[in-house]
Parts: sequence; structure tokens; C-alpha cells
Amino acid sequence: MLNHPEMTEKMWDLIVVGGGMAGVAAAVAAKRNGLDVLIIEKTGFLGGAPGTMLINPFMPYSTTVDHKRFDLSRGFFSELRALLKEIGGYADGREDIHEEYLKLALDRLVTKEKIQPLFHAVLCGVEKDGETLTAVKAATKAGVLRFQARCFIDATGDADLAVAAGCPYHLGRPDGLCQPMTLCFRIGNVDIPVFNRHREEMQQKYKQLQAEGKIKNPRENVLIFNTLVDGVLHFNTTRVVKHDPTDPFEVTEAEMIAREQMLEMYTFLKENCPGFEHSQLLYSAGEIGVRESRMIDGEYLLTEEDLRACVKFEDAVAAGNYDIDIHNPEGSGTSHYYFPAGTWYTIPYRSLQPKNADNLLVAGRCISSTHEAQASYRVMPIVTTLGQAAGTAAAIAVKTGVGVKQIDVSELQKALTENGAFIGL
Repeated sequence: MLNHPEMTEKMWDLIVVGGGMAGVAAAVAAKRNGLDVLIIEKTGFLGGAPGTMLINPFMPYSTTVDHKRFDLSRGFFSELRALLKEIGGYADGREDIHEEYLKLALDRLVTKEKIQPLFHAVLCGVEKDGETLTAVKAATKAGVLRFQARCFIDATGDADLAVAAGCPYHLGRPDGLCQPMTLCFRIGNVDIPVFNRHREEMQQKYKQLQAEGKIKNPRENVLIFNTLVDGVLHFNTTRVVKHDPTDPFEVTEAEMIAREQMLEMYTFLKENCPGFEHSQLLYSAGEIGVRESRMIDGEYLLTEEDLRACVKFEDAVAAGNYDIDIHNPEGSGTSHYYFPAGTWYTIPYRSLQPKNADNLLVAGRCISSTHEAQASYRVMPIVTTLGQAAGTAAAIAVKTGVGVKQIDVSELQKALTENGAFIGL
């Protein structure tokens, strides 16, 4: 039984599907520009990847200009870092996130902004009139609920809304393979100072046992990060290749393979690495981490060549310079292209615009791009800025009564800049 029928009967200004970093940024930007906003989120909290997949930390989002640090991801992302720091979920000089504090910070934020979240609601349908989306359906404990809106933003990460609406897309690289999925996990009660002294020995031992066939994980080394919790280390080191992140049966198999890799890794460390003698396996993420899946075929396809040339698009709405970081979709190895200091690329507003829809924008890792370009902008700081851009654009479209592709881009850029964003121009 639904005790709040008014939520399904009203006409929302904006519905954001996906309450991760991009989705929350979009919702907040739109609300602050006068829209009535609903966020539909499949889990029980906001924040996305840190909470669902234990993705941590924030990857680099700055460069150096005139011998000083120059942040490229600002605006709402800067505000979010400040909110986290205020309640103990973030510390200066580090980019580790405490995901429990993140969930709480975002709860408080949407409450303060009077944004309506809906948790445990999975997108299961779209209604469309020509190229205009009119409503979405979500599966919930109260059954399938229908919500109407003037504008929509897809912040699902996998382009679920855009694909359901009939917008063209592609999966991964041209052969359909995506970057590997990774199940992150945590190990506690580690003597970290001792481990740090033996870190290189650990890597060599791992490679030796892998070469001997005693370790099945295809990843070439062990990827470990610190956390904000004493004695706890974060592992982003399982690797499941050649599985489609949009096929539920293949994702199921990937989750199971990754858990075996997790135990294999923990056993290896406990038996071979000083500092892990008394360690304990704490927990793994609720969902396997997905680096790459669907990307829309939008009004502009962002390419690796655009990024390497640091193109400054006339309709730029965000900037970045995180390296082109490609985990081999077929097995071992990770390739990198690092941007020179003091340089950055921009992301055009057209790459947020799916084809075949006039009131839908896409924000996050599923914007219109190639496999190689996506390998750089997919990180949390950049997708947060894309969310702010999409939410601001949606507000302009609704308030001026035009489609999202017809808004005055200079007005969008001006609004973003006035709200602290850096668009790269």
C-alpha cells in the first residue's frame, strides 16, 4: 500500500534516476535553480559508488599552475568535500572517503534542500511521446510506481534510462569488451608500518606465485589504498574480465569469481606478507565495481584524441586531467597516459545529450564517448561536475520552456561559473 499517493500524482519539474555522485550533484544544482526534484535510487542511500561498490579514494582532480595547486573539479564537488570534512569523513591532504559519513552528509543535504529521495526503487519502464519523455516507472515494495516530470536526467552509470527510452548507445570498446569489474574489500587489524616496509617484497612474491599458477587473479599487481580507519586497508585488486556489466547472469558470475579472488588474496597476504599475521578479512562491497559499461551515442562523441589535444570546446561544461587509465579488458596489464602538468581537457555539453530525446540529459560515466576517453573522465570528481552541469542545464530548460538541446549554452556556462564550477575555458 502506498501512503503517499501525492508523490505519484504530481508533475515533477525534474526526475533524476540514480542517486550517486553525479545524480546528487544534478539534483542539488536543479533545486537551487528553482526546480522541484525527485531522485530515484535503487539502494538505501545516496552517494553511489563509495557506498555500493566501496570505490575509494577520490582520484586526482588537480594540476599545477604557476607552481600552485589548481583544482579542476570544483563547484558542488568542493562543497561536498567540505561537508564530509565537517563531520569527519574526509581529511585535508588525503582523498580517502569514509562512506558512512558520506551517506549521512548527503541525507542531510537533500533534506536541507527539500529534494525528495526515493530509495529501494528500480527503474523498470519509460513512457515517451515522440522524443519527449513523459514518465518513468520504478519497482518498489509498494509495487510499480509511475512518476511524471518535465525533464529527466540519467545518472545510473549504465545509461539505463536512456536505453529504456530508445536512445542509441554502445558498450565498451568496439569489440564490446569493457574494462574489468572489480570487487573491492577491506582487511583490518593490519600492522601498517610493518607492511609498508615490506610492500615491494609483497609485490614480488605475488608475481612469483602468479607465474607459478598458484594465484588465479589476472591482475598484474596488488592495488592497495589506505583508509581513514586505523589498521584497515582497502583493496581494489580483484579483476574479472570478459564479463558484460549489463548482463545480469554475467554480473552474477563475476560477483562469485571476485569473492574467490578476494579470499585468495587475503590468504596470500596472511601467509606471505609481514604485517598481516593477525589481520582479519572484514567485508566486501555490496556490488562489484563497474568501470565501464554502456555509453550513449550523443550529439558529440568525445574521443581520446580530444583529450590528448586538451581541446577547449565552445560548449565546455567540465574539465579534467585524470590519466587515461585502461585496465586491460582481456586479462593482465593496465595502460596509462598522463597529462602534462598545467594542462586539462574539457567536456562538451553535447556529450551529455542523447539522441532521440529532447528532455533527457545523461551525467556520469555513461556520457557520449569512446572507450579510451571514458577511461579518464569516469572518476568520481569529474562525474560530480558533470552532474552539476546537467542539473543546471535542466533548470534552464524547464524555466525557459525549451528542450535541453535548445538552451543558451552561454547562460549555462555563466551559471556554472557563478556557482564555483570550473569549465576549463
